[in-house]
Amino acid sequence: MSELYFHNFEYLKAAQWELLKKQLEYSAANSLYYQRLFEEKSIYINDIKSFEDLHQIPITSKEDLQGSNEDFIAVPEEDIIDYVTTSGTLGSPVNFALNNADLDRLAENEFRSFKLTGLTKADKVQITTTLDRRFMAGLAYFLGLRKLGAGIIRTGSGLPQLQWESIERFKPNYLVAVPSFLIKMIQFAEDNNIDFRNSSIKAAICIGEPLRDQDFDLNALGRKITEKWDIELFSTYASTEMSTAFTECTEHKGNHVLSDLIYIEVLNENGKQVKPGQTGELVVTPLGTETMPLLRFATGDMLTYYEGTCTCGRNTIRLSPVIGRKQQKIKLKGTSLYPQHIIEVLNSYGKMDSFVIEARLDDLRNDQVQVLVPDSFTEIEELKDYFRSNLNVSLDIKRIGLDELRKLRFSKASRKPQVFRDLR
Repeated sequence: MSELYFHNFEYLKAAQWELLKKQLEYSAANSLYYQRLFEEKSIYINDIKSFEDLHQIPITSKEDLQGSNEDFIAVPEEDIIDYVTTSGTLGSPVNFALNNADLDRLAENEFRSFKLTGLTKADKVQITTTLDRRFMAGLAYFLGLRKLGAGIIRTGSGLPQLQWESIERFKPNYLVAVPSFLIKMIQFAEDNNIDFRNSSIKAAICIGEPLRDQDFDLNALGRKITEKWDIELFSTYASTEMSTAFTECTEHKGNHVLSDLIYIEVLNENGKQVKPGQTGELVVTPLGTETMPLLRFATGDMLTYYEGTCTCGRNTIRLSPVIGRKQQKIKLKGTSLYPQHIIEVLNSYGKMDSFVIEARLDDLRNDQVQVLVPDSFTEIEELKDYFRSNLNVSLDIKRIGLDELRKLRFSKASRKPQVFRDLR
């Protein structure tokens, strides 16, 4: 980690402003989308002289990126090296492209993220996420570990038997994994008499699902893993559009913002910056990206942030776990929920291995939620009572075949488990 992150907050902000100004100038000079936007809105980059002036630039939405995709390209096509797509969680996947400089930046980002967790060149890391299927993150992990000089075992996603065979063969001490897949690995080990508690693995860097609550304690999913497997869990949060990851340090007090790689805002419904500890939508401006620069991109993720010195000594802003997606907010009989609230209750209930949550609209266009559970599950009324006591609402519960449930949860078209299906 560069000594830059141990400077005081004001120094970090001043350094970040210079990088942000450079990114604004680059976007205005090279992006057809932003050239057109600035002309239509009479925006002049020279008039933006501070962070407070950024509100002059409209928010860039996922719909903007999807509808004008090619206009965001800011380099000659022959300079593009890697083509990827977003995961498509909130709609159709969006094309994204990177040139050589972007790939170097991606490697730098993950290099620093891994160092935050204490990982060193002497360590070996098994990557259990896909490196194909147009997935940026899998490639980013490989590039970051290569830059760090750590040993890499690329097993890819799924196949618990291969994961354990590779652990036995190569003795990695870190995993990169989706938390729910760690549960599958534990189950496979138990079913096949694998002494997983005495394996070489000491820690897992987890993606795709929240591990901690808003107090930074392990949530039900995190506890479910560590109660059986005594390994350290690190949370990392990222997206294709951000081209940047926010990762926990060894103190586990929030995900650190790499302030020279990305500028963040956390905005309320009126587009105003919220105070530390308050919830808003994460809006980002990646710094140093060349192929597809994005200014004030709305992620749709609802969270909060914290300022002040972390107990690790770094002075960068830290993000809380994601509370939910803005578009996935559910209103049930006057109670506002995000899918993560329901997922947390189901994980803490802990009496089923698999579930899927579906949201629909009724005839009056009110939100309805149904929880799909395996047909072997019989404690329907008990689970309804558990929901009432934890969320103050009762949810409809439907039993379906386990194979059907698994097909919904692990769609072949998706790169990660689909626990929530928004059918509204």
